[in-house]
Amino acid sequence: MHYEKGNPMKISVYINAHKALVLPVVLGMMWFYQNWSVEAFVYLSIHGTYSLLWLLKHALYPDKRFEERQPLWIGVCFIFFPLAGYYLAPYLLISRHITLPPYLIGLVLFLFTLGVFLHYVSDAQKYYTLQLKKGLIQEGMFSRMRNPNYLGEILSYTAFAIMSLHWLPFLVLAGWTGGFFVRNMLAKDKSLARYPEFAEYKKKTGLLFPKLL
Repeated sequence: MHYEKGNPMKISVYINAHKALVLPVVLGMMWFYQNWSVEAFVYLSIHGTYSLLWLLKHALYPDKRFEERQPLWIGVCFIFFPLAGYYLAPYLLISRHITLPPYLIGLVLFLFTLGVFLHYVSDAQKYYTLQLKKGLIQEGMFSRMRNPNYLGEILSYTAFAIMSLHWLPFLVLAGWTGGFFVRNMLAKDKSLARYPEFAEYKKKTGLLFPKLL
């Protein structure tokens, strides 16, 4: 796509800027609200780890979808600012000095760990498999579900939202799920339909959740 004005940057630049700011933004909130609680540090740890892993993934096995270039105003208004909605969870947690029961912290850590595993392992499998052979990936992480990476992202951000004990972060996640994740999953199915074996593969896999029977 050609733009006559401006200096378009890759979509990954806007996304990576958001990820790189997670640690300083959350730490800044903790300092501003003088909240050095276990809950605040748990949030800092899990969301900070998620973001660092994202940047590491981008350096080692980047997603080609994010190589498209967009002008600054589009990148800031329609990529960075919507992603900044994810800062609501730590704000609501830290500013209100939320105390979570142990079982809820356990649930958060479970969802986050499972989400990170699904997300980054499946992205690695997809990237390196396609380096060796092109075509439909039906093994490993993709043997029972077609989008383990998106399920992983949703689980991780569900963990972040739970920590806020507020409905707003869930609304942000629902917006991203409906406006980005589902749209991309359906577009991916449409693209993969060109392979003759896709119809059979689709029968034995779930779009988002694993098909066990």
